[in-house]
This record gives sequence, C-alpha cells and structure tokens, in this order.
Amino acid sequence: MSNYHKPDEKTLQGLKDIANKLRIHSINATCASNSGHPTSCCSAAELMSVLFFHTMRYKADDPRNQCNDRFVLSKGHAAPVLYAAWAEAGFVKESDLLDLRKIDCDLEGHPTPKLAFVDVATGSLGQGLGAACGMAYTGKNFDKASYRVYCMLGDGECSEGSVWEAMAFASYYQLDNLVAILDVNRLGQSEAAPLKHDMETYRKRCEAFGWNTYVVDGHDVEELCKAFWQAQQVKGKPTCIVAKTFKGKDIEDLDNWHGKPIPKDRVNDLLNDLQAQIQVPNKTLCPELPAEDVAPADLSIISLPSPPAYKKGDKMATRRAYGLALAKLGQASQRVVALDGDTKNSTFSETFKKAFPDRYIECFIAEQNMVGVAIGCATRNRTVAFASTFSAFLSRAYDQIRMGAISQTNVNLVGSHCGVSIGEDGPSQMALEDLAMFRAIPTCTVFYPSDAVSTERAVELAANTKGICFIRTSRPDTAVIYSPDEKFEVGVAKVVRKSDNDQVTVIGAGVTLHEALAAADILAGEGKNIRVIDPFTIKPLDAATILASARATGGQIITVEDHYKEGGLGEAVLSAVGTEPGITVNRLAVSGVPRSGKPQELLDIFGISVTCCAIVAVMCSIKNN
Repeated sequence: MSNYHKPDEKTLQGLKDIANKLRIHSINATCASNSGHPTSCCSAAELMSVLFFHTMRYKADDPRNQCNDRFVLSKGHAAPVLYAAWAEAGFVKESDLLDLRKIDCDLEGHPTPKLAFVDVATGSLGQGLGAACGMAYTGKNFDKASYRVYCMLGDGECSEGSVWEAMAFASYYQLDNLVAILDVNRLGQSEAAPLKHDMETYRKRCEAFGWNTYVVDGHDVEELCKAFWQAQQVKGKPTCIVAKTFKGKDIEDLDNWHGKPIPKDRVNDLLNDLQAQIQVPNKTLCPELPAEDVAPADLSIISLPSPPAYKKGDKMATRRAYGLALAKLGQASQRVVALDGDTKNSTFSETFKKAFPDRYIECFIAEQNMVGVAIGCATRNRTVAFASTFSAFLSRAYDQIRMGAISQTNVNLVGSHCGVSIGEDGPSQMALEDLAMFRAIPTCTVFYPSDAVSTERAVELAANTKGICFIRTSRPDTAVIYSPDEKFEVGVAKVVRKSDNDQVTVIGAGVTLHEALAAADILAGEGKNIRVIDPFTIKPLDAATILASARATGGQIITVEDHYKEGGLGEAVLSAVGTEPGITVNRLAVSGVPRSGKPQELLDIFGISVTCCAIVAVMCSIKNN
C-alpha cells in the first residue's frame, strides 16, 4: 500500500472554503424558494467539498461521461448542496440556484435525471445505495473500468430495510469500487434518528455486513481526505465512511428544523458569519480528470440472431420461452445482462446464466434491491438489464419501480407465475395485481405474450424500448399459435380468430387467450362464431383494432383475464372504448382471494375458463339477436 500524503494547508483551506460556500448557496437557494432542507445540506458540506474537489475524478463540463466517477445522493432532500457543488464545479450557473423548486427550473426539490449530473432520482429514502451497487457492479464486472461509485446516505434512512439489502449485496460481491458515506447528523424529520450519535454501533453494524468501515468527524476536511484515500487502497470490500456531523452545522442542532428555510430575521447574520470564514473567495480547487478507460455505449438496435424456432402446436410455457429468448438476445449484444431473485429455475433466467455466467447477477431474495441494482446497471446506457422473479414479488419493489420511472430508466422487469393458473402453490404466489401496478407507471410498456413466439418478440422489443418494460409470463405450457415469421409491434394487437359473421369479440391474454380460442372452437361446432383478439401489449393498448372488432360484432366485447378486475385487461379495454356509443364490455376476472387447486379447477371456479367464455359469449350473442 502506498503511503498517505496529507494535503497541503492551501488545499485544506480551499476545501473548508468550498464547504462554507456550499452552505451559503444552500441557504440562499432554500430562502429564495421559501422551502427545502438547508440543515440537511449544511451537515454534508465538508463531505461534499472533499468528494467533489479532492476525491472524485470527473469531467465537470461533461457530467454524464462514461469514464466519470459516479455520485448518488440517496438523501435526496439535500439536493441544494448537490446543485451547489455543481455550481462550484462550473456546470450550474450560480444564479440558477435561486430558481430552486420553481416550475420552469430543473433544479427540483429532489434530484432527477433531467439534470446531466444525476443518474437516478432519489428522495424516497433507502434506495440510493441499491442503485449505486448496480453502478459499481457494472464498473467492476462489465465495464472493467477504474471509475468509482460514491453514495451519500442519511442516518434516518438507515431504518429502511432496502439499505441493508444493498449492504449485503455489496459485501457479497466484494464491490471495492463502492464507497457509502453515512451522514450521521443525528436528527430525522420529526425527532432524533434511532442511534443518534452512537457511532460505535454504526461501525459494528457496517462491519458485521462485511464492509471496511471508518468513523470520522464529518466536518474535518483533513480527516475526510484521509478516509477517502484509505478507501481507494482497500481491495475485496466496499467501504463505509460513517461521518459524525451536525444537522445544522453553523445553524442549529435542534428538533423541528427539517425541511424549513432559515428565518428571515436570522439569515443575514448567519450568511455574514459563514462568509467571514472564507479565506480565499475565488475557487482554487478543480476536480481531477478520470482515466479514459471506458468506451461509449453502443446504442444500436439489438435484434435476435435468428427467428423463433417453434412450430405451431408446440407446447411451451411463456416463462420458459423467456429464458430461451433472453439467451438468444445475449448472443446478439454484450450489453444484455440478467438479474434474478433466487427464482432462476422457475423464471428460467437460468438459461441465460448457463450461456453467459459473467453477465448474470444473482440478487437472492431481496426484490427491492434487485430492482435498484438493475436500475443502477442500466444507467448511462452501460447495459440492457432484464430482472426477473415471480410477478407477485415485484409488488415488494413497487417504490423502486415508481422511482425508476422518475429516473427515466430503461430497465426491463419480467414477472412469472401470474394468476390462479399457477395452481397448487396457492394465493401467496399468485400475481393478480401486477397489471394494475405496471399500468399505473407512466413510462411503462406492459407486454403480455400468449405463446413462445410472441414471448421471444416481446423480449426483443423490450430491449429496444425506452422506459420501463414489464413482461408478464405464465407457468402452464400453452400451444404455439404464431408462425416464426409473425411480426409483432408495441401497441399492435393480433386478431387470432375471425369470420364474417362473428357475434362477439373476446379479448384474452396469456392462458386466457387459449381458453378463449378453445371456446371459439366449441361454439364454431355449434354454428356460432366469435372473434378472438390477443392484445400483446396491455399498455399501450391497440384501441383501434378493438374498436373495429367491437363494431363488427354488434358492440359486444368480453374480456377474460387471469388477474383481478381492478386495473387489469378489462379496465384497460374499458378505458379504450368507454366513450364509444353502443359498446358493452363484459369482464371476466378473478374475484376474491384464491386458494390452492389444479390450474383448470381454479380457472373454472373464478369464471375465466373455456366453459365460462363460451357461456358468456352465447349470452352476449343472444343480446345481439
């Protein structure tokens, strides 16, 4: 290990000066907006000064450069101090800081990637470290580059379990390019954080999770310089710097100051005090440039190397087809990576792992962290990430998912074992709310493939679609209904059964599409024809095709879905046609809490089987007549 060299006095004074400038900027910005968190900013001032002007390597005029060190402000309410740091670095205009939180300013109350220096949105606490883990894993194992990842957390958010999921992940994967900084300023929003200033307990907890840990005075710039230098020397472990600070360093250390600007009758004296501590007003420190050891991301379209290899009538579960499709996509691009939450032998992501073990990340049973890591992996377009688990368990990570939308992430989430059709495992494993969840995410495309061919194309399309993509896969084997050369597009449905005298339009997806097709066969034998539609994507929904079919079938639509009524396929169709006159939508869906049983028994009990489809179709056709 090389020897530590203490920075000279001019450098140390420059760092102290910048820390006080960051305080001044943060106070001025929050006073101008009459809102914000100046005390949370002030506790982190020295930490930010040393990080941005002594430790981190980055191009100040190109914040999103692929070679730069990464910084995640997990305690997103301290956004003004982040904006202030970038103003001192020269990227943000100092005058723009006074537009904090204004409607026409991108310096929002909490950071978002509208800003080039923000990779992931933060503010819902406990999520930054998971994303930082994804960035660090990518840097170490995929990019194999020298950039490092720094994540600042507040002590209050350490009550979140997702923080400790991320701590366990980083230790397990020996992410020695990752540094977490705990800003232990003692106070939370409404009262003191649980451990207050018990620094030894913080140390023991971090060390128990396998982290190299330093406890420091977070307002001593020389001590911080040394701790960050020591972290760079450590191999095989992530580092946590536990910094004892005071929430209102040079302001207050009292309850009930969280999220409040400094009172007008005190602000001038405080600013004058801080200004008097600055010895060299002009900036003297600049960040060191990064090593040029990362190539720009390849943003070309990723295409399957060969068409689907299935024949009509083959039996294949869409969950298994997903694994095979992802492995094929992995052949086409080195950027494709897979993550799973210890369900890879059920989601069939293990197919990808066997083909590309170096591009597979096992996240174990920690779905919140898995989604956070996937979002981190996808930042700066370094990877095309697919993360899978049972669809029901993605509900645990819903906050990470909604924050992913704010982060403008392009991550792909795949949920298997949807609906009652999984059978004997019972209701705890049955995803019956997932379509509603993902339909509510503003940037999300929702794929619901019904056979192996459409699953393969869904995976291909998801890899090239901006925003969050959700692919819903099913457990039972179902027949292949499409030929290998069938073309699929986002938002374009397939009319899979049609005649000139159809009396009803039936829309199904996944297993219920096959129930609808079976009902169509039965009814055709009785001289009654129904039209059957596969929507392929539930969001966006192909309203034009549905409306045209409804008008051709007397205005009668039946939706049948292995999902609760609320927020599912039926409601999506209602939203599409609800304002059209003369159209009736009859919704067949799961109601109540299911139970264990054979898949077909459960489809029958909840009225979404072939028999139920046929009966309701007959009733609707009678109405038409």
